[in-house]
Amino acid sequence: MAAAAAAFFFFAISLHAELGVGCYTSIFSFGASVVDTGNSLIHIGNSCPAGRLPYGETFFHRPTGRFSDGRLIIDFIAQAMGLPLLKPYLGGGGADDFRHGANFAVAGATALDVDYFLSRGIENLFSNNSLSVQLRWFEQLLPSLCSSASHCAAFLSNALFSVGQIGANDYNNPFFQNRSAGEIATFVPDVVSAIGSAIEKLIEMGARTMVVPGSFPMGCCASYLNMFQGEKQDSYDPQTGCINWLNDFAIRHNRLLVAELQRLRRRHPEVAIMYSDVYHAAMAIYASPQDYGFEEPVLAACCGYDGGAYGLNATVPCGSEGNSVCSDPSKKIWWDGLHTTEAANQIIAGGLLGPYTVPPISQACPDVNQEVDGFPGGDGHMASAIKPMGTCEKSSDGR
Repeated sequence: MAAAAAAFFFFAISLHAELGVGCYTSIFSFGASVVDTGNSLIHIGNSCPAGRLPYGETFFHRPTGRFSDGRLIIDFIAQAMGLPLLKPYLGGGGADDFRHGANFAVAGATALDVDYFLSRGIENLFSNNSLSVQLRWFEQLLPSLCSSASHCAAFLSNALFSVGQIGANDYNNPFFQNRSAGEIATFVPDVVSAIGSAIEKLIEMGARTMVVPGSFPMGCCASYLNMFQGEKQDSYDPQTGCINWLNDFAIRHNRLLVAELQRLRRRHPEVAIMYSDVYHAAMAIYASPQDYGFEEPVLAACCGYDGGAYGLNATVPCGSEGNSVCSDPSKKIWWDGLHTTEAANQIIAGGLLGPYTVPPISQACPDVNQEVDGFPGGDGHMASAIKPMGTCEKSSDGR
């Protein structure tokens, strides 16, 4: 059963953390809130909702700036590779503090620079710390980590670079400002191009192994489901309850991203570039939520819940005084409507360390993949959900 496979992964995570098994000496992570380990809290202070309980309550028992009740996907990946949890770059420190890597992700970050959106009349962005800003931070940090060209080449050849998850806010900002799906769809090639340019820049600086996550299934997001509650019945997937046309939007982003990564592989055959299919890793959960221990209403958020199928409380959101919190976050996929719970993050991380990263992480790091071999479809339960590189479903409607 899938639950048994998931339990095997949880054991593997613990074994890696205990034995310190791994192929990399450091991880450098770029992206937005789903991988932000505290930069946003340091950057904006008390106005950061993830700086207040109940954020962080499950694992850390205090808020750390992570937009979840506990650990993020990047935390589980670091643990699986025997590395410490990544420290936020904006927290400062010397070379010793970042010798095992650094996290540059900031909540609200976009792949494209702010000027791109301002030129289109899209204002009030969640953050101005775009992907290019985060790359500059890494460039500023690098001289403290290695002292010569040869030293840097050796150091970076043993580092794993995670470029994403990034791009969601490039679409969230305009969607939440009531821009049309047709207009926002025109942004997708530019978003993917920005991610590709960032990868090129990292390769120029010496990166030799990187993993690039795609988009999550946007149509399953509690905040979007709450926002588009007036959709026609045939807009919803009857099995999952997710909105088809929003998931199609995410699929288009992923299709173009896969093509860009294939181009980069041809251009840089000396670099290992892996695509993490977070879309299908997450959709496997939505297809069989009970197999993973999640309870109804499956698509509702745990924190800030106000009843109903999605029930987000707009006046008392998560992190606000008096916000409501479900009794057991481990039974929920969504934490606050835009971000997943630690329980969901752990399962998705296991999938990415297993069959949902292409080419498999085992090619670059056999030890890690051997420990989680068989997750999550060791019994064939989810094998059909795994999509080969470069394939995506056809849009369910023309939207």
